[in-house]
Amino acid sequence: MKKYIIYTGLVLAGLLLGYLFFGGNSSEKNVETATTEEHNHEEENQLWTCSMHPQIMQPEPGDCPICGMDLIPAESGGGEVGPQQIEMSETALALANIHTVEIGDSLLGDHDLVLSGKIVENEEVKSVQASYFGGRIEKLYINYTGEEVRRGQVLATIYSPELVSAQQELLTAAGMKDSQSRLYESVRRKLKLWKLSDKQIEEIEASGEVKEYFPIYATVSGTVTEKLVEEGDYVEQGQSLYEIANLSIVWAQFDAYENQIAQLEEGQQISVTANALPGKEYEVPITFIEPLLNTATRTVTVRAVLPNKEGRLKPGMFVRGKVAPAKKKNADIEEPQLITVPKSAVMWTGERSLVYVQPNPDRPVFEMREVSLGAAAGGNYAVTDGLSTGERIVVNGAFTVDAAAQLQGKKSMMNKDGGKTSTGHEGHAGMDMAGSEGNANMETAGTGNVDHTEMQERIVVPEEFTNQLNGVFDQYLKLKNALVEDEAKTAQATANKVLEAMNKIDMSLLEDREAHDHWMLISKEVIGAAEKITESEDISTQRDHFKHLSAHLSKAMQLFGVGQTVYKQFCPMADDNAGAYWLSRSEEIKNPYYGSAMLTCGEIVETIN
Repeated sequence: MKKYIIYTGLVLAGLLLGYLFFGGNSSEKNVETATTEEHNHEEENQLWTCSMHPQIMQPEPGDCPICGMDLIPAESGGGEVGPQQIEMSETALALANIHTVEIGDSLLGDHDLVLSGKIVENEEVKSVQASYFGGRIEKLYINYTGEEVRRGQVLATIYSPELVSAQQELLTAAGMKDSQSRLYESVRRKLKLWKLSDKQIEEIEASGEVKEYFPIYATVSGTVTEKLVEEGDYVEQGQSLYEIANLSIVWAQFDAYENQIAQLEEGQQISVTANALPGKEYEVPITFIEPLLNTATRTVTVRAVLPNKEGRLKPGMFVRGKVAPAKKKNADIEEPQLITVPKSAVMWTGERSLVYVQPNPDRPVFEMREVSLGAAAGGNYAVTDGLSTGERIVVNGAFTVDAAAQLQGKKSMMNKDGGKTSTGHEGHAGMDMAGSEGNANMETAGTGNVDHTEMQERIVVPEEFTNQLNGVFDQYLKLKNALVEDEAKTAQATANKVLEAMNKIDMSLLEDREAHDHWMLISKEVIGAAEKITESEDISTQRDHFKHLSAHLSKAMQLFGVGQTVYKQFCPMADDNAGAYWLSRSEEIKNPYYGSAMLTCGEIVETIN
């Protein structure tokens, strides 16, 4: 009996050990199998992104199609995403430096207006030095602009046949002034009308000789701003010799957009500063607001008078004016609360103003929203429609979010109806950068002019990038000149040169995120417009696409600069009287939209330095 008990115990012990060894391993294998299946499932859903271009999302590892860098795993999100919403991983948000803020109410009148302008000559103390008698200029004593002159200083000497004859009449009349006193006085008055002094007339009488050369004296003191004649020139009576300005008092002249006019009035204090004079601030009243609106630039001129006895303020110098908006005359009327958003949150397409809204602050999901803007104040815009208090919007990195939306075929800045579009970077991977004909981005024909009235401030970029952009601008000018000369074939060939110069630009030089995002959008449009020009031999079609190319290249000039002065010019009759812009190195107007038909139609609306 005891033996059976021992055997039974051994069997039970064996079963227990077998379970521990084989059953436990089976469980571990089951757990391992489940874990492996779960891991494989996660790998199937894993997306890969680029550290420099977080809008890139691919289902497998590889190289970024934009910059060629290795892709890294992207964090996956959770929850449902709407058909026009874009979801980004937390990693992408961090890499793109995307920031959001909650919208609150504010008083627009609490923000200072910032106006851009320049120093100009004070027209009230500007004069023209004219010749009071006709003749030949024998000698000029003031030979260059910028020279200081004093009232009574000799400016030039002139040989005047008329004055020689008048002197002979004087000497003859002086010999019989006792009997012909009226004739004598008449001759003297004639000489005085030519600005000869009594002393000069008496010297002629006393010497009894005719003077061949007479001096011209300055009638005012100031600085010569323009020299209009050269030695040996023949001048007529009353002809201008010099323009002279008194620069001890100058004007600061600003451009105010029409949505800012209501916040300005004469007598308001404006604080004027100049980059050339750091630390110097002028507090002066606004003395003049132009009553007429410039329809080309949609601005009015605002002016203030500045003292300049030391001559530190130079005409042409750029200045900035800061002014507190005018208070309402009726203090009983309560100023409405307005929604304001930072300028960095707003993207412009020309006709539309767009922001990206984050519906749920706990999820990195965004959707595009079209808004209506009111007046600009400081670094903000008033929003009159499209947003509500408490909503959260993207204030930094909006262009990156928009690029991600384009890649995923969602509504975006360049694609208001949704659907896949060209990103503008395919050219970096050897693909067609113009996109298909069906692209819903800003078509190069028929879109109208891009609105550049509210531009971002100048972005500092590497010198190498500036030089590369200069290469594009050089080819652009050749394209412009071909259109000026009505040469369609030359324009077609030169547009190819523009594309070659664009492809030489190294976007990796733009380490600044804002600069990078701006250039992504600009380059897409410039390349698209240039390609359209290469595809057409019709000069009217080429000019239509040139309008679009100019608008976006103008934005690049304003944002990045090219190390030289560029003139933005405007023809109000182009594009069926809608008007169109172009860029030039010269102030001379040569219209690329009409060529020889209306070569000089247009005006300079902005100087880009």
